[in-house]
Amino acid sequence: MSDKVKIGISIGDVNGIGLEVILKTFAENKMLDYCTPIIYGHTKVASFHRKALHMNDLVFNVIHQPADANPRKVNMVNCWEEDVKIDLGVANETGGKYALLSLQRATDDLVSGAIDALVTAPINKNNIQSENFNFPGHTEYLQERSGSNDVLMFLISETLRVGVVTGHIPVFEVPKAISREKIVKKLQLINESLKKDFWIEKPKIAVLGLNPHASDNGLLGKEEAEIISPAIQEAFDKGIICFGPYPADGFFGNGTYTQFDAVLAMYHDQGLIPFKTIAFSTGVNYTAGLKFVRTSPDHGTGYDIAGKNIADPTSFMEAVFAAIHIVKHRREQEKLLGNQLRSGGKLVETASDVKDDAN
Repeated sequence: MSDKVKIGISIGDVNGIGLEVILKTFAENKMLDYCTPIIYGHTKVASFHRKALHMNDLVFNVIHQPADANPRKVNMVNCWEEDVKIDLGVANETGGKYALLSLQRATDDLVSGAIDALVTAPINKNNIQSENFNFPGHTEYLQERSGSNDVLMFLISETLRVGVVTGHIPVFEVPKAISREKIVKKLQLINESLKKDFWIEKPKIAVLGLNPHASDNGLLGKEEAEIISPAIQEAFDKGIICFGPYPADGFFGNGTYTQFDAVLAMYHDQGLIPFKTIAFSTGVNYTAGLKFVRTSPDHGTGYDIAGKNIADPTSFMEAVFAAIHIVKHRREQEKLLGNQLRSGGKLVETASDVKDDAN
Protein backbone atom coordinates (compact mmCIF):
# COMPACT_ATOMS: atom_id res chain seq x y z
CA MET A 1 0.00 0.00 0.00
CA SER A 2 2.83 2.40 0.81
CA ASP A 3 4.05 2.14 -2.79
CA LYS A 4 0.70 3.12 -4.29
CA VAL A 5 0.80 6.34 -6.28
CA LYS A 6 -1.01 9.27 -4.67
CA ILE A 7 -2.93 10.99 -7.45
CA GLY A 8 -4.11 14.53 -6.73
CA ILE A 9 -7.15 15.62 -8.73
CA SER A 10 -8.26 19.21 -9.35
CA ILE A 11 -11.98 19.37 -10.10
CA GLY A 12 -11.98 22.01 -12.85
CA ASP A 13 -15.07 24.10 -13.53
CA VAL A 14 -17.79 23.12 -11.04
CA ASN A 15 -20.46 23.83 -13.68
CA GLY A 16 -18.92 21.50 -16.25
CA ILE A 17 -18.40 17.74 -16.58
CA GLY A 18 -15.18 17.56 -14.58
CA LEU A 19 -16.69 16.12 -11.42
CA GLU A 20 -18.89 13.80 -13.46
CA VAL A 21 -15.93 12.10 -15.14
CA ILE A 22 -14.00 12.09 -11.85
CA LEU A 23 -16.83 10.39 -9.95
CA LYS A 24 -17.52 7.90 -12.74
CA THR A 25 -13.83 7.00 -12.82
CA PHE A 26 -13.58 6.26 -9.10
CA ALA A 27 -16.95 4.60 -8.86
CA GLU A 28 -14.95 1.71 -10.30
CA ASN A 29 -13.58 0.07 -7.13
CA LYS A 30 -10.73 -1.51 -9.08
CA MET A 31 -9.22 1.96 -9.55
CA LEU A 32 -8.27 1.88 -5.87
CA ASP A 33 -6.02 -1.10 -6.63
CA TYR A 34 -3.82 1.15 -8.76
CA CYS A 35 -3.70 4.47 -6.92
CA THR A 36 -4.81 6.50 -3.93
CA PRO A 37 -7.06 9.30 -5.26
CA ILE A 38 -7.14 12.67 -3.49
CA ILE A 39 -9.76 15.07 -4.88
CA TYR A 40 -9.30 18.79 -4.20
CA GLY A 41 -12.70 20.46 -4.00
CA HIS A 42 -15.49 20.26 -1.43
CA THR A 43 -17.75 17.45 -0.31
CA LYS A 44 -20.91 19.54 -0.77
CA VAL A 45 -20.06 20.36 -4.40
CA ALA A 46 -19.09 16.76 -5.10
CA SER A 47 -22.28 15.52 -3.41
CA PHE A 48 -24.37 17.81 -5.64
CA HIS A 49 -22.86 16.14 -8.71
CA ARG A 50 -23.09 12.72 -7.11
CA LYS A 51 -26.84 13.12 -6.56
CA ALA A 52 -27.34 14.41 -10.11
CA LEU A 53 -25.64 11.23 -11.34
CA HIS A 54 -27.56 8.96 -8.93
CA MET A 55 -24.28 7.71 -7.48
CA ASN A 56 -25.23 7.88 -3.82
CA ASP A 57 -23.17 4.79 -2.93
CA LEU A 58 -19.89 6.65 -3.55
CA VAL A 59 -18.56 7.84 -0.18
CA PHE A 60 -15.80 10.42 0.35
CA ASN A 61 -13.14 10.19 3.02
CA VAL A 62 -12.54 13.79 4.13
CA ILE A 63 -8.91 14.58 4.96
CA HIS A 64 -6.87 17.69 5.71
CA GLN A 65 -3.63 16.66 4.03
CA PRO A 66 -2.42 13.89 1.68
CA ALA A 67 -0.57 12.11 4.48
CA ASP A 68 -3.99 11.28 5.99
CA ALA A 69 -5.31 9.65 2.81
CA ASN A 70 -6.84 6.19 3.07
CA PRO A 71 -5.50 4.02 0.21
CA ARG A 72 -8.77 2.07 0.03
CA LYS A 73 -11.09 5.09 -0.23
CA VAL A 74 -11.82 8.11 -2.43
CA ASN A 75 -10.26 10.95 -0.44
CA MET A 76 -11.44 14.56 -0.48
CA VAL A 77 -9.65 17.73 0.64
CA ASN A 78 -12.07 20.60 1.29
CA CYS A 79 -10.48 23.69 -0.28
CA TRP A 80 -13.02 26.28 0.89
CA GLU A 81 -15.65 26.72 3.59
CA GLU A 82 -18.56 28.59 1.99
CA ASP A 83 -21.49 27.10 0.11
CA VAL A 84 -21.29 27.23 -3.69
CA LYS A 85 -24.21 27.72 -6.06
CA ILE A 86 -23.90 25.26 -8.92
CA ASP A 87 -25.33 26.23 -12.32
CA LEU A 88 -24.71 23.20 -14.49
CA GLY A 89 -23.82 24.08 -18.06
CA VAL A 90 -23.27 27.78 -17.30
CA ALA A 91 -19.96 29.56 -17.80
CA ASN A 92 -19.70 32.08 -14.97
CA GLU A 93 -17.33 33.56 -12.40
CA THR A 94 -18.24 30.90 -9.84
CA GLY A 95 -16.91 28.14 -12.08
CA GLY A 96 -13.60 29.94 -12.53
CA LYS A 97 -13.20 30.93 -8.87
CA TYR A 98 -13.52 27.43 -7.44
CA ALA A 99 -11.59 25.79 -10.26
CA LEU A 100 -8.67 28.01 -9.30
CA LEU A 101 -8.97 27.30 -5.56
CA SER A 102 -8.88 23.58 -6.32
CA LEU A 103 -5.93 23.90 -8.70
CA GLN A 104 -3.90 26.08 -6.33
CA ARG A 105 -4.28 23.74 -3.37
CA ALA A 106 -3.53 20.65 -5.46
CA THR A 107 -0.47 22.28 -7.02
CA ASP A 108 0.82 23.34 -3.60
CA ASP A 109 0.82 19.69 -2.52
CA LEU A 110 2.29 18.60 -5.86
CA VAL A 111 5.19 21.04 -5.62
CA SER A 112 5.89 20.03 -2.01
CA GLY A 113 5.91 16.34 -2.91
CA ALA A 114 2.89 15.49 -0.76
CA ILE A 115 1.25 13.89 -3.81
CA ASP A 116 2.97 11.99 -6.61
CA ALA A 117 1.08 13.38 -9.61
CA LEU A 118 -1.71 15.73 -10.59
CA VAL A 119 -4.62 15.01 -12.92
CA THR A 120 -6.48 18.19 -13.85
CA ALA A 121 -10.14 18.25 -14.83
CA PRO A 122 -11.06 20.82 -17.53
CA ILE A 123 -11.18 24.55 -16.80
CA ASN A 124 -12.71 27.42 -18.73
CA LYS A 125 -9.65 29.43 -19.77
CA ASN A 126 -11.70 32.64 -19.73
CA ASN A 127 -13.56 32.62 -16.43
CA ILE A 128 -10.57 31.37 -14.43
CA GLN A 129 -8.59 34.53 -15.20
CA SER A 130 -7.88 36.66 -12.12
CA GLU A 131 -5.10 38.45 -10.25
CA ASN A 132 -3.83 35.01 -9.23
CA PHE A 133 -4.20 33.37 -12.63
CA ASN A 134 -3.04 35.22 -15.73
CA PHE A 135 -2.15 32.30 -17.97
CA PRO A 136 -3.51 30.84 -21.23
CA GLY A 137 -4.10 27.50 -19.51
CA HIS A 138 -2.95 24.80 -17.10
CA THR A 139 0.31 24.22 -18.97
CA GLU A 140 1.69 27.72 -18.53
CA TYR A 141 0.52 27.96 -14.91
CA LEU A 142 2.20 24.68 -13.97
CA GLN A 143 5.37 25.66 -15.81
CA GLU A 144 5.69 28.72 -13.58
CA ARG A 145 4.89 26.77 -10.43
CA SER A 146 7.44 24.14 -11.41
CA GLY A 147 10.16 26.65 -12.23
CA SER A 148 10.84 24.83 -15.49
CA ASN A 149 12.51 26.79 -18.29
CA ASP A 150 10.45 25.11 -20.98
CA VAL A 151 7.66 22.55 -21.18
CA LEU A 152 5.87 20.63 -23.90
CA MET A 153 2.17 20.10 -24.47
CA PHE A 154 2.30 16.40 -25.28
CA LEU A 155 -0.87 14.59 -26.36
CA ILE A 156 -0.49 10.86 -25.82
CA SER A 157 -2.41 7.68 -26.60
CA GLU A 158 -1.57 4.07 -27.39
CA THR A 159 -1.35 4.79 -31.12
CA LEU A 160 -0.15 8.39 -31.35
CA ARG A 161 1.88 11.00 -29.43
CA VAL A 162 1.87 14.63 -30.57
CA GLY A 163 3.80 17.60 -29.21
CA VAL A 164 3.47 21.21 -30.34
CA VAL A 165 6.08 23.94 -30.83
CA THR A 166 3.62 26.76 -30.09
CA GLY A 167 0.69 26.35 -27.74
CA HIS A 168 -2.15 28.66 -26.81
CA ILE A 169 -1.47 31.60 -29.12
CA PRO A 170 -3.46 33.11 -32.04
CA VAL A 171 -2.78 31.49 -35.41
CA PHE A 172 -1.49 34.74 -36.96
CA GLU A 173 1.29 34.80 -34.34
CA VAL A 174 2.51 31.27 -35.10
CA PRO A 175 5.05 32.01 -37.90
CA LYS A 176 6.94 34.62 -35.88
CA ALA A 177 6.83 32.41 -32.76
CA ILE A 178 8.64 29.55 -34.51
CA SER A 179 12.42 29.52 -34.36
CA ARG A 180 15.21 27.05 -34.93
CA GLU A 181 16.14 27.17 -31.25
CA LYS A 182 12.56 26.53 -30.09
CA ILE A 183 12.08 23.55 -32.42
CA VAL A 184 15.35 21.98 -31.22
CA LYS A 185 14.32 22.50 -27.59
CA LYS A 186 10.92 20.89 -28.14
CA LEU A 187 12.58 17.94 -29.88
CA GLN A 188 14.88 17.56 -26.90
CA LEU A 189 11.91 17.58 -24.52
CA ILE A 190 10.08 14.95 -26.59
CA ASN A 191 13.18 12.80 -26.82
CA GLU A 192 13.88 13.00 -23.09
CA SER A 193 10.26 12.30 -22.19
CA LEU A 194 10.00 9.28 -24.50
CA LYS A 195 13.09 7.80 -22.86
CA LYS A 196 12.38 8.70 -19.22
CA ASP A 197 8.60 8.61 -19.05
CA PHE A 198 7.74 5.98 -21.66
CA TRP A 199 10.93 3.90 -21.67
CA ILE A 200 11.49 4.02 -25.42
CA GLU A 201 15.23 3.46 -25.83
CA LYS A 202 15.74 4.95 -29.31
CA PRO A 203 12.68 7.05 -30.14
CA LYS A 204 11.92 8.18 -33.68
CA ILE A 205 10.31 11.59 -34.04
CA ALA A 206 8.58 13.11 -37.07
CA VAL A 207 8.49 16.88 -37.58
CA LEU A 208 5.68 18.55 -39.52
CA GLY A 209 6.05 21.53 -41.80
CA LEU A 210 4.29 24.82 -41.19
CA ASN A 211 2.91 25.59 -44.64
CA PRO A 212 0.62 23.54 -46.92
CA HIS A 213 2.56 20.68 -48.52
CA ALA A 214 5.53 21.66 -46.31
CA SER A 215 5.91 24.68 -48.64
CA ASP A 216 6.34 22.69 -51.92
CA ASN A 217 10.08 23.39 -52.04
CA GLY A 218 9.65 27.05 -51.12
CA LEU A 219 6.70 27.81 -53.37
CA LEU A 220 4.33 28.31 -50.41
CA GLY A 221 6.67 29.69 -47.77
CA LYS A 222 10.25 29.86 -46.53
CA GLU A 223 9.93 28.55 -42.97
CA GLU A 224 10.65 24.95 -43.91
CA ALA A 225 13.94 25.75 -45.67
CA GLU A 226 15.13 28.52 -43.37
CA ILE A 227 13.97 27.34 -39.94
CA ILE A 228 12.46 23.87 -39.69
CA SER A 229 14.90 21.82 -41.79
CA PRO A 230 18.01 23.37 -40.15
CA ALA A 231 16.45 22.68 -36.73
CA ILE A 232 15.86 19.03 -37.64
CA GLN A 233 19.46 18.70 -38.79
CA GLU A 234 20.77 20.33 -35.61
CA ALA A 235 18.72 18.03 -33.41
CA PHE A 236 19.80 15.01 -35.44
CA ASP A 237 23.44 16.02 -35.02
CA LYS A 238 22.80 16.08 -31.25
CA GLY A 239 21.72 12.44 -31.31
CA ILE A 240 17.94 12.86 -31.66
CA ILE A 241 16.47 10.56 -34.30
CA CYS A 242 14.13 12.94 -36.11
CA PHE A 243 12.95 13.38 -39.68
CA GLY A 244 10.93 15.86 -41.75
CA PRO A 245 9.45 18.29 -42.40
CA TYR A 246 6.39 16.33 -43.49
CA PRO A 247 3.20 17.81 -45.03
CA ALA A 248 0.67 17.50 -42.21
CA ASP A 249 -2.33 16.40 -44.29
CA GLY A 250 -0.76 13.46 -46.08
CA PHE A 251 1.27 12.48 -43.01
CA PHE A 252 -1.86 11.67 -41.03
CA GLY A 253 -4.04 10.75 -44.00
CA ASN A 254 -1.81 7.92 -45.22
CA GLY A 255 -0.89 6.64 -41.75
CA THR A 256 2.79 7.64 -41.83
CA TYR A 257 2.45 8.63 -38.16
CA THR A 258 2.33 4.93 -37.23
CA GLN A 259 6.02 4.64 -38.16
CA PHE A 260 7.10 7.08 -35.43
CA ASP A 261 7.09 7.20 -31.64
CA ALA A 262 6.03 10.85 -31.61
CA VAL A 263 5.21 13.79 -33.86
CA LEU A 264 6.15 17.44 -33.41
CA ALA A 265 3.57 19.83 -34.87
CA MET A 266 4.22 23.53 -35.40
CA TYR A 267 1.02 24.84 -33.80
CA HIS A 268 -1.92 23.82 -31.63
CA ASP A 269 -4.60 22.84 -34.14
CA GLN A 270 -2.16 21.27 -36.59
CA GLY A 271 -1.39 18.65 -33.96
CA LEU A 272 -4.55 18.47 -31.89
CA ILE A 273 -7.11 18.14 -34.67
CA PRO A 274 -5.65 14.89 -36.05
CA PHE A 275 -4.88 13.65 -32.54
CA LYS A 276 -8.45 14.14 -31.32
CA THR A 277 -9.79 12.64 -34.54
CA ILE A 278 -7.69 9.51 -34.05
CA ALA A 279 -7.76 9.16 -30.26
CA PHE A 280 -10.48 11.41 -28.85
CA SER A 281 -11.97 9.05 -26.28
CA THR A 282 -8.63 7.68 -25.07
CA GLY A 283 -6.31 10.66 -25.54
CA VAL A 284 -4.43 12.28 -22.66
CA ASN A 285 -2.79 15.68 -22.36
CA TYR A 286 0.59 15.29 -20.66
CA THR A 287 2.88 18.20 -19.77
CA ALA A 288 6.42 17.03 -20.46
CA GLY A 289 9.40 18.92 -19.06
CA LEU A 290 7.92 19.60 -15.63
CA LYS A 291 9.71 18.51 -12.47
CA PHE A 292 6.53 16.69 -11.50
CA VAL A 293 3.88 14.64 -13.34
CA ARG A 294 0.69 16.24 -14.65
CA THR A 295 -1.91 14.80 -17.00
CA SER A 296 -5.46 15.71 -18.02
CA PRO A 297 -8.20 14.41 -20.31
CA ASP A 298 -8.10 15.80 -23.84
CA HIS A 299 -11.60 17.33 -23.71
CA GLY A 300 -13.06 20.55 -22.34
CA THR A 301 -15.66 21.56 -19.77
CA GLY A 302 -18.55 20.09 -21.79
CA TYR A 303 -21.12 22.65 -20.68
CA ASP A 304 -23.57 21.38 -23.30
CA ILE A 305 -23.82 17.96 -21.63
CA ALA A 306 -23.16 18.92 -17.99
CA GLY A 307 -25.61 17.30 -15.60
CA LYS A 308 -27.06 14.96 -18.23
CA ASN A 309 -25.12 11.90 -17.07
CA ILE A 310 -23.74 11.23 -20.54
CA ALA A 311 -20.12 12.38 -20.23
CA ASP A 312 -17.64 9.65 -21.15
CA PRO A 313 -15.01 9.18 -18.38
CA THR A 314 -12.62 7.16 -20.57
CA SER A 315 -10.19 10.00 -21.31
CA PHE A 316 -10.05 11.03 -17.65
CA MET A 317 -9.48 7.43 -16.60
CA GLU A 318 -6.69 7.13 -19.16
CA ALA A 319 -5.18 10.35 -17.74
CA VAL A 320 -5.09 8.72 -14.30
CA PHE A 321 -3.46 5.57 -15.68
CA ALA A 322 -0.92 7.62 -17.65
CA ALA A 323 0.05 9.52 -14.50
CA ILE A 324 0.46 6.25 -12.59
CA HIS A 325 2.64 4.70 -15.29
CA ILE A 326 4.86 7.77 -15.66
CA VAL A 327 5.40 8.05 -11.90
CA LYS A 328 6.32 4.37 -11.72
CA HIS A 329 8.66 4.67 -14.71
CA ARG A 330 10.43 7.60 -13.07
CA ARG A 331 10.69 5.74 -9.77
CA GLU A 332 12.17 2.71 -11.50
CA GLN A 333 14.63 4.85 -13.42
CA GLU A 334 15.78 6.56 -10.22
CA LYS A 335 16.24 3.13 -8.65
CA LEU A 336 18.27 1.89 -11.61
CA LEU A 337 20.42 5.01 -11.64
CA GLY A 338 20.94 4.64 -7.92
CA ASN A 339 22.10 1.07 -8.39
CA GLN A 340 24.58 2.22 -11.03
CA LEU A 341 26.19 4.48 -8.44
CA ARG A 342 26.79 1.56 -6.10
CA SER A 343 29.75 -0.76 -6.16
CA GLY A 344 29.93 -3.71 -3.83
CA GLY A 345 26.91 -2.43 -1.94
CA LYS A 346 28.60 0.93 -1.25
CA LEU A 347 27.46 4.23 -2.68
CA VAL A 348 30.25 5.47 -4.94
CA GLU A 349 30.80 9.20 -4.39
CA THR A 350 34.24 9.86 -5.91
CA ALA A 351 36.58 8.45 -8.50
CA SER A 352 38.91 7.30 -5.69
CA ASP A 353 36.05 5.26 -4.23
CA VAL A 354 35.69 3.47 -7.57
CA LYS A 355 39.43 2.78 -7.68
CA ASP A 356 39.45 1.51 -4.09
CA ASP A 357 36.52 -0.79 -4.77
CA ALA A 358 38.23 -2.13 -7.89
CA ASN A 359 41.34 -2.94 -5.88
